[in-house]
Amino acid sequence: MSASTIAHSHTRIPSVISSEEYLSWGRYPRVVHNAVHQVYWPEEIQPILMKSDHAECLPYGLGRSYGDSCLNEGRSLIDCSRLTRILSFDRVTGRIWCEAGVSLADILRIVVPAGWFLPVTPGTKFATVGGAIANDVHGKNHHRAGSFGLHVVRFLLCRSDRGVLECCPDQNPELFGATIGGLGLTGVLLSAEIQLKQIIGDRINCESIPFDSIADFQAISTESDCKFEYTVAWVDSFSRKRLRGILFRGNHRKDFHVAQKDKSGPKIPFSFPQFLLNRRSLALFNFAYYQWKSLYGSRTSAPLDAFFYPLDSIRQWNLVYGKSGFLQYQLVIPESECDSFEEVLKVIAKDGLGSFLAVLKRFGSLRSPGMLSFPRPGLTLALDFPMRGERTLRLLATLDEIVNQAGGALYPAKDARMSPQMFEASFPKWRDFRSFIDPAMSSSFWRRVTESFPWKKS
Repeated sequence: MSASTIAHSHTRIPSVISSEEYLSWGRYPRVVHNAVHQVYWPEEIQPILMKSDHAECLPYGLGRSYGDSCLNEGRSLIDCSRLTRILSFDRVTGRIWCEAGVSLADILRIVVPAGWFLPVTPGTKFATVGGAIANDVHGKNHHRAGSFGLHVVRFLLCRSDRGVLECCPDQNPELFGATIGGLGLTGVLLSAEIQLKQIIGDRINCESIPFDSIADFQAISTESDCKFEYTVAWVDSFSRKRLRGILFRGNHRKDFHVAQKDKSGPKIPFSFPQFLLNRRSLALFNFAYYQWKSLYGSRTSAPLDAFFYPLDSIRQWNLVYGKSGFLQYQLVIPESECDSFEEVLKVIAKDGLGSFLAVLKRFGSLRSPGMLSFPRPGLTLALDFPMRGERTLRLLATLDEIVNQAGGALYPAKDARMSPQMFEASFPKWRDFRSFIDPAMSSSFWRRVTESFPWKKS
């Protein structure tokens, strides 16, 4: 497929919305955009970029980034969530070509019955293909498959200064690498071709194994990575005496139940009041979850959704954290810095702010083509913290110091408050990346982490 194939006869004027509030999944920060351009066809995008002022626009998908990397305060968004056409799917080779607004859920509905699955998937299926590329998402099989960018065959990218470009390892390779993990700043993704993974069934044979130290987790992970395609762990963030958690591991099972339909789970109808999320209630939840998973169902078979996307079954689960929203904090620290990792967990437990979700994983050594890709060898931990103003910000600043001293990094797709200095430490190649930013593009995140530097992009 060439760049010329994006033209359609269904030309229309994009909708412009100024009053609708667009949020990230964490619902923090809350910002006001000057305008939101809703587009339905790829050819609508370039005129918007051409008419934009310098650093005015940012593409927006389904808003599943947690912080402000998908926000553009005081400027414009291009809502690409209606670019939802599957352009081709080869059931023999497992290649799928689709528009960037297609969700991972849309892909799964089509490809799983044909014996294919996403090569890499994050913890939600309600992210778009464009978002998966822009954030170079990772999943439970990083030790086997690396990040999403390793499975992108090619894509069409619309830029304000160069029009529509086809990018792949052999054509515009540098722009290809900058766009993978490029936070939507190199242009607007129109469509992409992805190499899927062949599967032998639509269920997972999984096991759960308790552990009570970092060393124990590492030993179980080493064994599991050799035998299991998917591994991930939950950690009790309130355990002050010793680290404890549950490691989950699984492989595809050899049977299909494709007649099963998606089931909508319960919906959180409103933001929870803050008093429900206190130290006692969170600690009780963590204790009960550990006991339940330790004693029940060490070996079982689970549908794909239950294993990969447990939170998706609860619609609008982000409202549990209340009107002020929450911040997700994801770090990676080299495995040689186990002491620093344990210090992070001790600081969190001592503070008492706590987290329902504390996900621990070992990243493998497969390197992404993305210039600003987050995954790198080490231990990665993702936590959700309710936004409690300065208390939350102070805790995360303390964690920053530990991560920085250990030579670690933070994940931009989950961030809403890291300092320019922490971004510099996490992504020292960001200055090289600046030359690939589309002149019409910017974001709240990018301005926050780079504008204090004297060598910022002019």
